[in-house]
Amino acid sequence: MGYLSPPPMPAPVVVYKDVGGLVSDYEALTERYRRENREVRLHECRSACTLALSLPNVCVYPDAKVKFHQAYNAINREVDLGVSSRLFASYPATVQARLGYLTREYRVLTGTELIALGMRNCEGGPTMIASRKQQRAASTSVASARPDGQSGASLAAFGDIAHKVQTAVATALASTGGQTTDPIHVVVADRRQLPGFARGGEEAHALPEPAPLPPRRPPSEAFAADRAPMSPAYLQLISGARPILGSQLVRTVASN
Repeated sequence: MGYLSPPPMPAPVVVYKDVGGLVSDYEALTERYRRENREVRLHECRSACTLALSLPNVCVYPDAKVKFHQAYNAINREVDLGVSSRLFASYPATVQARLGYLTREYRVLTGTELIALGMRNCEGGPTMIASRKQQRAASTSVASARPDGQSGASLAAFGDIAHKVQTAVATALASTGGQTTDPIHVVVADRRQLPGFARGGEEAHALPEPAPLPPRRPPSEAFAADRAPMSPAYLQLISGARPILGSQLVRTVASN
């Protein structure tokens, strides 16, 4: 991403490598970024891109490279002292003092050098670190918290758990002399989701009811005792035919 191709607001303009161009184009974008208070982050920035150092919300990475030189006419390649003076005047006073003046050749300042001169480090920022006393206070407050919507026996049971948790926390802190950086993890089951546990009486030891058996399958007609008799027509021979089996092998079925 270059200096002249910003992303939509409010995303910062991250300049990975910009080799410069017409100073007028960079001056126009610089004024726009100034009005928007847009953050500009520099990795490698050359020539007219160095106008970014005049912005109030600019930062550089420690490995950044910012390259300065005099402005020149794009047609005849002659140095333009007027534009070069505008460029130099836009830099912070500490950068001006470090450079002294601009030359036709590049003069390079690294991000580390610019940060030492007062430019903001893009990798810096406020770091929030909680103290040990705050961490211990948070642990005990969790252990002694009272759940909403509970009363009576449930509150008494919760009080027993809270007392055990407080005892465990106090023991852990005492073993380290009251100084510890490791978190103390406490796991308490929600007994409303576990019916039958820690309630005393026979309910705690009661076995679950057996699942009902599936209904019996009706008896098959193939094994019914009163099967329908076979019709005598099965035993009648076709006219002119002769029986294959002997009469002693043919089962006689009585008709109705």
